[in-house]
Amino acid sequence: MTQNDATEPASRTTGRSGGLDLRGRTALVTGAAGGIGRACALRLAAAGAAVRALDRDASGLDTLAAEPVEGDGALLPEVLDLTDLDAAQRAAAGADILVNNAGLQLVRPIGEFPADVFHTVLTVMLEAPFRLIKGALPHMYAQGWGRIVNISSVHGLRASPYKSAYVTAKHGLEGLSKTAALEGAGHGVTSNCVNPAYVRTPLVERQIADQAEAHGIPAERVVSEVMLTETALKRLLEPEEVAEAVAYLCTEQASFVTGSSLTLDGGWTAR
Repeated sequence: MTQNDATEPASRTTGRSGGLDLRGRTALVTGAAGGIGRACALRLAAAGAAVRALDRDASGLDTLAAEPVEGDGALLPEVLDLTDLDAAQRAAAGADILVNNAGLQLVRPIGEFPADVFHTVLTVMLEAPFRLIKGALPHMYAQGWGRIVNISSVHGLRASPYKSAYVTAKHGLEGLSKTAALEGAGHGVTSNCVNPAYVRTPLVERQIADQAEAHGIPAERVVSEVMLTETALKRLLEPEEVAEAVAYLCTEQASFVTGSSLTLDGGWTAR
């Protein structure tokens, strides 16, 4: 009998809500007030998890808390600024599932990229995930089960101009995720990245305006002439599609998937 077999009741493997039963589990999702984080929080709650939804946007969390949960789980909003790294590490204690999703973006050439913004992006998108993982692992290791899902990006696998901070952070997150996978393998803990292309979120809406300025073209041409030029599927990804990938990585059927990067990129990296 493996360590996972000893700690997992059979109901976890048969499950509910699309094969995923997270009753009795606590999930922590960062950047949960909107976009991908919101979709992940709702999906995991629908599977029965008590979802601690973290974000610095208090009003966005209030809106999330008013959402009906289609299942036995619960949404537990918590206001947290991830630049407070000590607080982030403390917040992760006791989490069975950790979804590192929070992110920010600025599109500028390297020569014009503000150094303070570069520092903030790496703090929120790379150093905070490290501290959150560090805070979550003692509990995960002690119980012999845990799921770490890092929302990376196609930009964790491919670079693009004008996105030095974002690309650097996502490439670093890939390495952190793989290291956590290797260290956690003997403790029943998996760590994976989900790598979407452009998702229909407020972050991307703001990025369209930034790209328009950087390329000197109207905003309406950015999606077709910049964002979707590398993809075979010519559409934006929906947040709920990313949430389903996250949910899959939390199933027992995915217990052998670790150290991987699950691409949802419409064929971008197939070129």
